[in-house]
Parts: sequence; C-alpha cells; structure tokens
Amino acid sequence: MIITVSDPSLPLLFTLLGVCMLFSAFFSGTETALMSINRYQLRTLANKGHRGAQLAEKLLSRPDRLIGLILLGNNLANNLAATLVAIIVLRTAGEDWVAVGAGVLTLVMLIFCEVGPKTYGALNPRPLALLSSYAYTALQWLMRPFVFVISWITNGALRLVGLNVDRHTQQTTLSREELRTVVAESGLMIPRSHQQMLMGILDLERVTVNDIMIPRQDIAGIDLDEDWERILEQLRQTPHTRLPVYRGDIGQMVGLVHMRRIAQELARGDFDRERLEEVARQREPYYVPDSTPLTVQLANFQRERRRFGFVVDEYGDVLGLVTLEDILEEIVGEFTNDPATVSRRDVHREASGSVIVNASATVRALNRTMNWSLPTDGPKTLNGVLLERLETMPTAGTALQLGSLQIEILQMGENTIRTVRVRDAAPR
Repeated sequence: MIITVSDPSLPLLFTLLGVCMLFSAFFSGTETALMSINRYQLRTLANKGHRGAQLAEKLLSRPDRLIGLILLGNNLANNLAATLVAIIVLRTAGEDWVAVGAGVLTLVMLIFCEVGPKTYGALNPRPLALLSSYAYTALQWLMRPFVFVISWITNGALRLVGLNVDRHTQQTTLSREELRTVVAESGLMIPRSHQQMLMGILDLERVTVNDIMIPRQDIAGIDLDEDWERILEQLRQTPHTRLPVYRGDIGQMVGLVHMRRIAQELARGDFDRERLEEVARQREPYYVPDSTPLTVQLANFQRERRRFGFVVDEYGDVLGLVTLEDILEEIVGEFTNDPATVSRRDVHREASGSVIVNASATVRALNRTMNWSLPTDGPKTLNGVLLERLETMPTAGTALQLGSLQIEILQMGENTIRTVRVRDAAPR
C-alpha cells in the first residue's frame, strides 16, 4: 500500500508565514529591549523580588549566550519565511516571480519585523524585557546544546582579537560625571532640592578646603597681647562658640577656648589673662593642609571629633579657617544663622537692586548664594578674581565688567580690595 502526502494548502502556508514573521518580530523587538533596559532599574526590581527582573538580569549576565539564542531563533524564522514565500510564489505565479516575492518579503520584514519592533523595544524596554525573560529562559534551556556550540565558536573567534568573554565583566560602574548626568536627567523623580544635595556630594571630591575656607584676615580670635578689658568685652560679645587664642598674630597660636568653659571661669570671678592662656592650652588647634579634598576633610572631622580646623600651606603658615558647617553647606546649601555665612556678613542688598559685597568672600560661596557664575578655577576670593582680571592695584571708583556682572570698587585697604558694588545685568 502506497501512502501519499498531499502538498500543504495555501492557507496553511500563509499561516506558517505569519507565524514566522511574528517570531521574527518578537526576537527583534525583545533583543533591543533587553539590550536597552536600564541595568540599575533592573537590579532594583530584582532586589525587590521581581521574578521577571531576576530572570532578565541572569540572562544579561552572559550576553554572548543570550545574543546567540536570539540570533538563532531570528535566523530560523527569517529563513523559514523566505522558503515559504518561495513555495507560495512558485505555486501561484511561477518561478519568474520568485525574485519579486523575495523583494516584497524583504520590504515587509524590514518594516514589520525589524524597524517597527526594534523601535518599540527601544522606547518601551522595561515591560518587553521583563515579559520576554520568561520565554528566553525556557528557550535557553530547550536549545542549550545549540546555544552552547554557537557561543563556543563565537567566543573562540573573539579570543583571536584579544577578548575573553569568560573573564570580561560587564562595566556597570559610573564615573562622577556620568552620575551627575543621571541626577540631572532624573526630572521629577528626584525633588530639585535633593538633586542639588546629590550634586553637592558629587562635587566634594574635587573641591579642597582652600576653596571654601574663611580667609586668615577674617578669622575672629583672642590676641593675648591686647588690653585685658578689650579681651573681656570680646569674650562677652562674640557670636562664636569657639575661639582661637594667639599672641600677636594668628600664626602664633596658643590654643582654643570654648565659650561654655569661659562662662564658667567668669562665674568664678578670678578669671585673668594667665587663666585664659591656661584654658586655651588645654585644647590644641587642629591644622589642615590646604589641598585636602572636602570628602577627606569631612571624614577627618568625624574621626577627630572636630568642628573646625586651620588651613595651612606647605610652609605651615595659616591661610584660613574651615568649619564643618562650611562643608555641609556645600551639600545642603546655606542653613545656619552663623554670622560667618556669606548672605549675612558679606552681602548687603541695596534698594536699587545692586549689592555691596565684601571682596574677601569666597567665589564658591558667592556663586552658591547669589546664583552667579564667577570663575572657580583661579583665585578663591572675589578680591583675588578682580586683581587677576585688572592686573594692577586699582583705586576706589574703578569699574569693570565680569561676565554679566558690573562691578565697582568702593573701598581699598592694605593692598586688597575691601568692598565692591555689584549689579547683575543678566536678563531675568
């Protein structure tokens, strides 16, 4: 008995062709989605227990095997579709139309199985990647021998150009600038105030204590060589909690005093210059190299249980003072009523809209407080920036333009610019 198998009907051929095109579109779109998904969002979901995210992360840990699986399935679907089109054309129009059928198939698959699905996958990677991870996990298990052979041959070819896939760890770390971009593009996901804090933290490493310190001439302290009545008045009126004690010059430091201890000594009634010096010597000053990054100094303050330190250069000369509050304000912005803050002591607004500025204020503090864009890669104070720009010692009344800022020098003293009037000419 002879059994004959009839040729498949045209409806069946067209159905198989449609199935092949659906598979091709699936492989194309999911490949783009899996390769485009944000790895940090994926890891966050995986850590929360999302099964699809866990499977997707496992698949992406070996991209060579995943890509091999996708391309194997995609090529099988595309080749089978081409064969089906050839059969359909031969049965309906003859062999002269085979080339036309191939061209039409190429156009249709390009639009509906490549460009369209890939575009959708690129624009909506998360849902497509998470759903497809279940299918790819099952396919990877079913087609393990084929995927293993393809990966083995591919990895061998890559070794010839110096890439060992087995030892290559996918780069997932971000540089500081890349993190800044991520924070800046977070939009409404992170409140504006939180974005500024994160930016401040990222900037700490490249900012040194020299950039934010209070200049030497602005450090408030007790000179033991001063008249005793004047010292007592200074102790009673000071707004500071701690004060340095020195003889004649801040460079000749004796020690530090806490005002709570001074109040106790004054209450006893036998407080004098010698007792003040004795109390000051019980607390040694803390010195900080001027090139210390703020990240390091913040850790040093925490370890040493200090709230401020004196910034010194390579010769040991005191350049200024840096406080814990100064570093924290680089992160959270100005938050204290301390009279040393720039908005209260260094900037005085006029009714005309201009501001009177203490030229010893640091450039970074002015930029942060006034929303200016003074250069930060040179001198650290406004006085230094102006002297560098003028290249000579100016006189009162000298005016200059610095970006959008119109600056008039009001007061000079001891070869430095003391105060200036600033008007921002930038459009609001």
